[in-house]
Amino acid sequence: MTVERFHIQISDEVLEDLKDRLHHIRWPDQLENSHWERGTDLSFLKTLVFYWKEHYDWRAQETRLNNLSQFRTRIDGIDIHFVHERGKGPAPLPLILTHGWPDSYLRYQKVIPLLTDPASYGGNPEDAFDVIVPSLPGFGFSGHPVQPGINNFRVSEMWAKLMTEQLGYARFAAGGGDMGSGVTRYLAANHPELLVGIHLTDIGIIRELIAAPDQEKLSEEERQYKKNAAEWMAKEGGYLSLQSTRPQTLAYGLSDSPVGLAAWIMEKFHAWSDCEGDLQKIYTWDELITHIMIYWVTGTAASSTRMYYENGTGLPPLGYIEVPTGLALFKADILPPPQSWASRNLNIARWTSMPRGGHFPAMEEPELFAEDIRAFFRPYRAGLKQ
Repeated sequence: MTVERFHIQISDEVLEDLKDRLHHIRWPDQLENSHWERGTDLSFLKTLVFYWKEHYDWRAQETRLNNLSQFRTRIDGIDIHFVHERGKGPAPLPLILTHGWPDSYLRYQKVIPLLTDPASYGGNPEDAFDVIVPSLPGFGFSGHPVQPGINNFRVSEMWAKLMTEQLGYARFAAGGGDMGSGVTRYLAANHPELLVGIHLTDIGIIRELIAAPDQEKLSEEERQYKKNAAEWMAKEGGYLSLQSTRPQTLAYGLSDSPVGLAAWIMEKFHAWSDCEGDLQKIYTWDELITHIMIYWVTGTAASSTRMYYENGTGLPPLGYIEVPTGLALFKADILPPPQSWASRNLNIARWTSMPRGGHFPAMEEPELFAEDIRAFFRPYRAGLKQ
């Protein structure tokens, strides 16, 4: 399949429909002084929607996004959208970065120039990367799967084809967070010959530790993780249960109401970012709304949440990953993995505890993220042949 240039151009009709919906909102009430404890805060969302209606300019954001080198190709019957920015250095290392939910390929927008052109940001040009950032199937400007079964494993196989068959890289690096961590680990497990190393910012929810019946066989760190995970699932896991079991029911509300979609996404940004309860400490209104817009204008509220169902019903087990692995754990991220478990399941070559940052580190702390990527992959560049 031909790799074709891609240009974002959302129709006026879609934007006019959105404008109409934002001017005809039926707001719920909220208990006094409950703020974010029971879900997205009403006053916050009203402020965001006011900015969305009165000040946000999609066309300006669209122009900015189109400054990225974007492409589409077809893999396994699904159109895949991706950014492909070439590095500026003597021997750029190809690096594929995979996002998760509720973000998008924009998770890595801030770090792309830091990684492709390190010399312009005080770095060494020998650390340059060719950066490839695909949109997961059913997310953003990629196609919507029409058949079940598109999960982290299947996506990893698609990424292997993208990097080798479509883009012509013999070996490359990979990284990811959230669902992107799972995709990257399957890629490493099943195609170690293609990878020089992988870089992760989380391990996701380690279900085998949560379900472990014999706590005596667990390390103290693993027992604490099991306790923390159970508490987190009870308090924060409602979205996970719903998207893993009844995503279609949820999809009607998220696809019909931009405010409902914004509330669903913003709750997670608020809970998972290192923002001390104030999202505007680290994000601008334009930044937050553009993430919502990527889901709205592409109609991917339904297809993106279905990934949770697919990951819950058909993923094969992962064995020990021999590919050298770097783990950058950001201070405020959810459920950091026990180092004892990680060392038994991954070939840990670098373990970094970051002083700040949350679940979206490439957005929250782009400089910290980019520097750890550069440092981890530096030893694996020597002798790489393309």
